[in-house]
Amino acid sequence: MKPITITIIGAGLRGIRYGEYAHTRPQEMKVIAVAEPDDFKRSRAQEAFNLREEKCFTSWDELFAAGKQSDAVFICTRDRDHYAPAIKALEAGYHVMLEKPMSPSWAECIELERIAEKHNRILTICHVLRYAPFFQTIKQLLDGGRIGRLMSIQHNENVGYWHQAHSYVRGYFNSAEKSSPMILAKSCHDMDIIQWFAGGKCESVSSYGHLSYFNKNNAPEGAPEYCIDGCPVADSCLYYAPNTYMIENGGWKAEAASTDPSFEARYKAMKEGPFGRCVFQSDNDVVDHQVVAMDFDNEVTAAFTMSAFTEKCNRTLKLMGTTGEIRATMESDEIEIRPFGAGRTELIKLQPAEGHVGHGGGDGRLVQDFARTVRAAELGQGMQTSRTSAKESVQSHLMAFAAERSRVEKRMVQLGEFYQEGNSNEN
Repeated sequence: MKPITITIIGAGLRGIRYGEYAHTRPQEMKVIAVAEPDDFKRSRAQEAFNLREEKCFTSWDELFAAGKQSDAVFICTRDRDHYAPAIKALEAGYHVMLEKPMSPSWAECIELERIAEKHNRILTICHVLRYAPFFQTIKQLLDGGRIGRLMSIQHNENVGYWHQAHSYVRGYFNSAEKSSPMILAKSCHDMDIIQWFAGGKCESVSSYGHLSYFNKNNAPEGAPEYCIDGCPVADSCLYYAPNTYMIENGGWKAEAASTDPSFEARYKAMKEGPFGRCVFQSDNDVVDHQVVAMDFDNEVTAAFTMSAFTEKCNRTLKLMGTTGEIRATMESDEIEIRPFGAGRTELIKLQPAEGHVGHGGGDGRLVQDFARTVRAAELGQGMQTSRTSAKESVQSHLMAFAAERSRVEKRMVQLGEFYQEGNSNEN
């Protein structure tokens, strides 16, 4: 069986991780090219996948100008750099696996789905949670009627205080304008899972949220802009930057601060870079807590809470049906079925517990499913639909856009508004 060929556009940690699944399934897929402007990341990808020099491009424009390189592309660029290469790839004949969110623009999300359909190309969105055994098991329980008819969903994304500080206060995702709103950047996964479980179409959304804590009003007295410049509470502050980024084996967080692991480079990053800033004096503007209420056309209702103010970094759920309820925690891979009346509570403990590693095992299964659908298309076996096709994902993206519009405008938002506005713009 000839493996499908892959080009990675955007060779950050996510692109490398997706590509490395090709090493475990060499008979199914092979990475043969990369497009990445950063020299360090491009060299790392070249080494990881043993790529020839002429297959290592410094931009996606250079890649597309060189002619079609592979069957498919993984697009793992920053949020605002998803749409342009995805459109070019689809028009050039590539099948596309696109990192979420599809785009920070709702109109571009709808356009991506349209272009994929126009060119008869597979466009899979990296909503990896649908592929995680944890969420698949819950979906099977719901579809099997284990709690009767589903009535209500309660879903919490516990971001974790340290994760909020790293990614959404100091990091790239701290600005809605530079990246995308928090509900889209962090929680479009969760919107997608809620839609999948609800089994209907979301009609309206109401949302509230604020940036309440990580701002100048809460800066300790005398705290400098950069932690390392003599912060008076360095010994007690949970967010003192050197304790995260200058420690031995700092991992992916330290690499975000500086790809050069030397003491000198990391120290410079603490003096000048965004990850060295006081979390109360950064340029962040995304919320640190938000709630969303959703109403579906099958009368299922859902409530979602995203909060930075949690010890754990995990997802917890409660699904309430007419004959019982399901309680579940992703981190521990535990699912509890509680039937009403005299029924016995059942605890499902998934083994091996994958927790948050690779999004609960979803990353690898997503890549495998994408390879399967592309191979079928290339062999003329028809355009099979992936579990997270653009058609599926646009709806959950619109739920996130509606939530942000509701939060900002302080009103209930009907999802139909976006399609009406789209039609008006076309006319």
